[in-house]
Amino acid sequence: MGELFISLIVSFLTLGVPALLSLYNFIGIFHEWKKKILRHVFWALTILLGIFYTFGMMTLLDVIFEAEWTEQLYNVERHQPIWTGGYITVIVVSLVGIVGAIILLSNNVNKLPPLTTVLCITSIYLALIIQLLWAIQCLPIAFDFVGALYILVPINIFIIAFTIIREKIKEWCNDEFHEDKIYGKSPFIKKINSILIKCSNKWPIWGLFFVIPMLGIILIVLVLFGQEPDAIIKAWTETSDWTLSLKEAPQNLPMDNHYLCTVAAGGHRKLVKPIRMGERHGHRIIVNRQLLIANAFENILEEKTPRFHRSIRSFYDKYGFPIANLIRTHKVACDITYIIMKPLEWLFLIVIYLVDSKPENRIAVQYLPTSK
Repeated sequence: MGELFISLIVSFLTLGVPALLSLYNFIGIFHEWKKKILRHVFWALTILLGIFYTFGMMTLLDVIFEAEWTEQLYNVERHQPIWTGGYITVIVVSLVGIVGAIILLSNNVNKLPPLTTVLCITSIYLALIIQLLWAIQCLPIAFDFVGALYILVPINIFIIAFTIIREKIKEWCNDEFHEDKIYGKSPFIKKINSILIKCSNKWPIWGLFFVIPMLGIILIVLVLFGQEPDAIIKAWTETSDWTLSLKEAPQNLPMDNHYLCTVAAGGHRKLVKPIRMGERHGHRIIVNRQLLIANAFENILEEKTPRFHRSIRSFYDKYGFPIANLIRTHKVACDITYIIMKPLEWLFLIVIYLVDSKPENRIAVQYLPTSK
């Protein structure tokens, strides 16, 4: 009963909450919610929980966010969908859109110069472009039921943006009196505002005209702070495994969940010293001397004390798998495990030399491929 209750709670949090928020936002297209503050809270939850759920969902699908395309991955793991060097640019452009939305939501549009309103709409467009690129980039996981849920976040953000823009244009059009004095002192700015006053129903189109200039200004500022000029493009193309990727990552290697196999494959090469490829349970693995010695020692246990070996094997299988899951993507963790295992490696080696007449032969034949 307790497990069922927990399962229901987890299902509600992972599926029910996103579904309810999405439904609320969708209804908002056709129905104007009266409680604006509550609506804004739900919108904020949609974005924040959407980011959290997307990260969690992709982690479950073995997306390694810190792994650039040059890194060796294993089994079904995927490299990061956004290049590390482009994170700041993508985040800043998205934040500009959020700021634009907040300005519109926190002000009566009739008290803002039309140019300010249009620029806020433009900033929202920039955030939508990021969401569109994200949706396209992640299409390779859309065919997985869990993976397909990532699309809910961009869809909801598009719905929120549409609702904000439509609401603000309606708010402007409902007020027939707009004072010229609040629209700037510069003749040029006043001229633009005067033009925009006459075509308020076309503000969304005007917003498109300012997309490239605004993006250019943002990128120039980011360059001054050390970002690459083309980071907005490379954020998507300097990746592998995704729709917009232009890089070809090393082919994933199969990796056993035997945690010493994980150490051999995942640790820093200078420390763990992988020596060759081997074969375990029908697939190729990277082996180092520590792994070979440990397996040779296990062979001796299996030959000399089969009952004791079964107990040790059962214990190792029980705890080796979770350890492998914890350390498999962290080189430092693999290094630490390698160092911790070093005294046992020496003990295993002593036993092998005491028991076997040709100890190095026994060590050398471990994990040899059975076929080419």
